[in-house]
Amino acid sequence: MDSSQTDDGRLDVVAVGSALVDVVARVEENVIGRAQLVKSTMELTDLDRSRRIYDLLGPAVESSGGSAANTAAGVAALGGKVGYVGKVAPDGFGAIFAHDLAAMGVELAGSMLVPPTGHLDAVAEEVAGGEMGEDVGTGRCLVLVTPDGERTMATHLGVASTLDVQDIDEALVARAEILYLEGYLWDLAPAKQAMRRAIEVAHGAEAAVALTVSDPFCVGRHRADFLELVEGEIDILFANEEEALMLFGETSLDQVIDAARETGLLVALTRGAAGSVIIGPQGWVEVPAVRVRSVVDTTGAGDLYAAGFLYGLTHGGDPEDAARLGSLCAAEIVSHLGARPEDDLRRLVDR
Repeated sequence: MDSSQTDDGRLDVVAVGSALVDVVARVEENVIGRAQLVKSTMELTDLDRSRRIYDLLGPAVESSGGSAANTAAGVAALGGKVGYVGKVAPDGFGAIFAHDLAAMGVELAGSMLVPPTGHLDAVAEEVAGGEMGEDVGTGRCLVLVTPDGERTMATHLGVASTLDVQDIDEALVARAEILYLEGYLWDLAPAKQAMRRAIEVAHGAEAAVALTVSDPFCVGRHRADFLELVEGEIDILFANEEEALMLFGETSLDQVIDAARETGLLVALTRGAAGSVIIGPQGWVEVPAVRVRSVVDTTGAGDLYAAGFLYGLTHGGDPEDAARLGSLCAAEIVSHLGARPEDDLRRLVDR
């Protein structure tokens, strides 16, 4: 699939995900225990616990985030045409989120274009002590980065937890070459229906559908549903090795490869420093990781790998070429703090 030679309003990718503001902070190992989090995983928290964890953090970087939004931003940074569907509140965090993505060239769903009623100065108050209901206000993800570069996340979804069918901008989805879905949303019953509707719209527009399963805990909670999607609703699957082992119920990489081939899908299986394995019905190939001088922060590594992969597929690359671009994008992200590229990703396209 190659949308690079047309200018008919089509988009390379439309991503659907939890619209969150990322609050990224470096912490010492003991802070993970004090926050009562499981290292290297994502945990949903209520607003009160989110505030308590926030109080444990030092200086932080705040930007639009959430897995699918990171991928959308990555596709845009590569020069791709991309849209995003999520849900924010008309508050300071919502203004940060919408401005951040729009400034990168991401086209937002119409329902997200709501002028903020608050002021950006209210952001700190919102997080630290404002009076808010559990599903009021734009969601936020506290990302705790330990000295080894691993990230542990505590997420309060806010209004992202209320995403439903009415929030799906069907006209935007119908313009996609690839619809990209964030597995984290499967934790939310209304969002499940929204994702299913987005899949229907994408299929009706002859678009491919990609799913990232997002997190091992997410796979543990929704394995049956994900396998149902794999069996007939999606075309491209993203998972890391641990997630793939859980999803397919296998104990070795070789067994996962065999199980993935039987699905008939295009599967991008990431393995950190060991690179990735691209699996299709005809076979599989290993793609090495790109070496980096030091791993500073793994936040967004999988998201930017997906961005490079999706950009490659929609611009005439085969899956192996797409995986190489994904590896280059992931390497750029892990070399610094945060999930937004600091270098010009467009220079990676021709490498």
